[in-house]
Amino acid sequence: MKILGISAYYHDSAAAVVVDGDIIAAAQEERFSRKKNDASFPVKAISFCLQQARLNIDDLDAVVFYDKPFLKFERLLETYMHYAPRGLFSFVKAMPVWINEKLVIKKQIRSGLKQVQSYQSKKLKLLFTDHHLAHAASAFFASPFEKAAIVTLDGVGEWATASIGIGDGNKINNLLELHFPHSIGLLYSSFTYFLGFRVNSGEYKLMGLAPYGNPESASTTDFIQKITSELVTIMDDGSIKLNMKYFSFPTALKMIPESRWERLFRVKRLKADEVATQEHCNLAFAIQKVTEDIVLKIVQHAFKLTQCENLCLAGGVALNCVANGKVLKSKIFKSLFIQPAAGDAGGALGAALAAEFMYFDANRKIDSSKDSMHGTYLGPSVNADDIPALEREFKATSTAFESFDEINSLVAEMLEQGKVVGWVQDRMEFGPRALGNRSILADARNTEMQKKLNLKIKYREGFRPFAPSIAEEAVSDYFEIDISSPYMLLIAALNRKFRVEYPNNYNSLDLWQKLYLKRAEFQPITHVDYSARLHTVSKSTNPKFWELLQAVKTKSGHPMLVNTSFNVRGEPIVCTARDAFLCFMNTEMDALVIDRFVFVKEQQPRFEDRGYWKQEFGRD
Repeated sequence: MKILGISAYYHDSAAAVVVDGDIIAAAQEERFSRKKNDASFPVKAISFCLQQARLNIDDLDAVVFYDKPFLKFERLLETYMHYAPRGLFSFVKAMPVWINEKLVIKKQIRSGLKQVQSYQSKKLKLLFTDHHLAHAASAFFASPFEKAAIVTLDGVGEWATASIGIGDGNKINNLLELHFPHSIGLLYSSFTYFLGFRVNSGEYKLMGLAPYGNPESASTTDFIQKITSELVTIMDDGSIKLNMKYFSFPTALKMIPESRWERLFRVKRLKADEVATQEHCNLAFAIQKVTEDIVLKIVQHAFKLTQCENLCLAGGVALNCVANGKVLKSKIFKSLFIQPAAGDAGGALGAALAAEFMYFDANRKIDSSKDSMHGTYLGPSVNADDIPALEREFKATSTAFESFDEINSLVAEMLEQGKVVGWVQDRMEFGPRALGNRSILADARNTEMQKKLNLKIKYREGFRPFAPSIAEEAVSDYFEIDISSPYMLLIAALNRKFRVEYPNNYNSLDLWQKLYLKRAEFQPITHVDYSARLHTVSKSTNPKFWELLQAVKTKSGHPMLVNTSFNVRGEPIVCTARDAFLCFMNTEMDALVIDRFVFVKEQQPRFEDRGYWKQEFGRD
């Protein structure tokens, strides 16, 4: 079977191609359009996926959309009717969009495909899958498990906001669903909004802010009590019920009634780019703790229902690495697989996989030793052929190396000197994490590197932590974990021998005092709670990046680097060599490696007018 999966129109549009059960290509539209979280029909992503698979639209057995818009429309209508006359303005604004676009989804998809290439419209088989089934399929059918429990958690699909199911062979059986408006994802997003971050893209910032909260503070205890008594009722099975008096999202154009939250918590809502107070940090800690408790209850209930030893996770909440780490540490399940593109982008892949195995009844080829994501290196490639055009357009200067041993030795030396290096190789990652093919790299031992990267390279909030990339076989030498974390979706604590003990007055310090306090031998990759968002690198999955880590080990004694995504605030991760060069020139990165070519900043032509670069690679 040759199947194209599509997600679009809500946020983070994407496309994926599956051929005879093998994932050939997958990519988000934002990487091509350069619009963060682009929700438009993924014309460019589809074009890439078909080209990578060497297929035309007429070659496809099916095109599958990751959602059922009529069910969403039903939910929209029923919600407005339930809350009427509240939300009239929102209803009037939403209706034209639904009537003109989303209710004619078949026409929209067919029209969008014509922008990709001409095809025989009558021949096209167009299928639709439930939103949460697409999430479940993206995790289970890509996993190395013959049988597994499946938990999906996000904001909302059609009606479902969470589900528990069981996967067995080429089938998924949905057991339980939690329905809108009662949603773990929307609860967390409401706090994302209240703490000054953008909904659907700033949740990971909230997760990063939470460790600055003081767990011993009376206000933190009070916040947790108010959340669990006023905002949400949590059952033993993890199901929840929101107190809708405190939420506006069903009928309004904003998440919450701000003044009511401010009265409840006695804290002012943060606006974008305002500095968080300790009370804001405590509130972030509180909702993160409540979310972890809910997730653990759901996972425990999933085990009780399925009695499986394996668990698959997907949906936007599955990108909460801290909660994932708690699930792993709980040992409720023997094995865990989290879809690396757990959000809506992964729905495109899940839709294609669901059609392959459940609609066409194909047999799965399972390798119990590895998943079928190919390291999630499923996007476009860069190679030596991209460099001449780049050098002509920008009069750029590079040095070509015959061997990667030479490059690795040079880059290890640069990193040892405290320099920051952009690293672009082979196929781009699918999902929100850069895993060594579209990465910015730095020395994990450099005490000042977290500040430098945030303020001079990424142009983002200074409190944000960075992830370590570490050779897979060495991970237990540095962190309290005994399994790999290839997709940067698990948190683990740094081993105690590398920590610096905090002073007795630590909890009384403010955010910035905590941030710049010496806490570990590997300061930039260690969060203030001694945790790290791990990326383990396998020699078999990414040999180039693994070899670089060996060169770093030769130089520093440690096969570990700071790894952050190759982008600046407000921009998607770079896709092409041109994207990478523009980002490189618009930041204070010192060097850029694309394939076997090395660009050194000081060797590039100087531009007196920086406005050109800002136009090409703007920041929000």
